[in-house]
Amino acid sequence: MLDTSARLLRLLSLLQAHREWSGADLADRLGITPRTVRRDVDRLRELGYPVDASPGTGGGYRLGAGAELPPLLLDDDEAVAVAVGLRTAAGNGVEGIGETSVRALAKLEQVLPHRLRRRIGALNAFTVPMLRGNGSATVEPEVLTELANACRDMERMRFEYRDHGGTSSRRTVEPHRLVCTERLWYLVAWDVDRGDWRTFRADRITPKPPHGPRFEPRTPPADDLAAYVSRGVSTTAYASSAVVRLLVPMEAAAERISPTAGVLEAVDAQSCLLRCGAASLDVMVIHLMLLGVDFEVIEPQELKTRIRTARDRLSRALEPPESPSPQAH
Repeated sequence: MLDTSARLLRLLSLLQAHREWSGADLADRLGITPRTVRRDVDRLRELGYPVDASPGTGGGYRLGAGAELPPLLLDDDEAVAVAVGLRTAAGNGVEGIGETSVRALAKLEQVLPHRLRRRIGALNAFTVPMLRGNGSATVEPEVLTELANACRDMERMRFEYRDHGGTSSRRTVEPHRLVCTERLWYLVAWDVDRGDWRTFRADRITPKPPHGPRFEPRTPPADDLAAYVSRGVSTTAYASSAVVRLLVPMEAAAERISPTAGVLEAVDAQSCLLRCGAASLDVMVIHLMLLGVDFEVIEPQELKTRIRTARDRLSRALEPPESPSPQAH
């Protein structure tokens, strides 16, 4: 028979894995008497775990949501941070981790107090995954939940925003959705002062409450917000843009190109289109060469000229002009 400490952990695990257990079923699983089950449940309650019991023949035990997070678990911000991490992991495409992350998130949400369940529920409901990303930035969990709550409650937000160059500006927006990659978070919102949709990096946002008033939701700028943000941060944000055909299957291209670096579109089983941007066409040439795959330029035609110039320069570097023969005396 398990000792008391190990038995309590096993009992807690069973309660987390199932919505409701009868006392007889728990006794059978643990190899103890129903009376010992009742004593162990009382011990869990003394430790702060909210175990609910319903009387009668159809009754049983279940792990409920308490006013406080139970000991050994997490404080409020840690619980939100773990939920954010689990949700991101569930959609990051790593084999085997998605289902595990969903199960872990379900266990966590089952015992969360109502206030935290609302915060995490807002993140789940108002976040669109964009899968892979190469950037890296730190955003505070409370900022993410504040943005998600404003999306859910349809409240105008005021915040300070730092652009790529570090210049700050004050913005008033009607937040719509959060879009996440593995490492970056973006807010899609209607910019009230500019009268247009904008995409904001969450790590560059400093909220300035109070927020409000409430607003009527607008028609979003696109049905596929992940693709919309991907185009914005990888193509339209740059001075130069291009469309090229990559001579590899889209799945192979996606392993090399993140949504923040370009937008991929399948052509056939052996090729795909890449729409991307860069500070200049010369930088674009370098970017395309570093992909390490064969490609054809669709547009602009000027990009072909820049590639020919680069080709000729590289050829001259490989085959320097011969030195003149010394004059015979």
